[in-house]
Amino acid sequence: MAKYSEKAQEKVHEEMHLMKEGKLKSGTSGKKVTNPKQAIAIGLSEARKDGDKVPKAPKKKG
Repeated sequence: MAKYSEKAQEKVHEEMHLMKEGKLKSGTSGKKVTNPKQAIAIGLSEARKDGDKVPKAPKKKG
């Protein structure tokens, strides 16, 4: 059983590709994203917005 849906995996793949090209920007500050984990988080966030099968976001501490 897959953890993410095919569409969610495609979105993460697209965001990783944009990061490697240097074209991925952060949503709030507009800075260039260089961390792969941040690119994955952006892809999963977009998948959640579209209603794709993605686990819930972890709760923030503090």
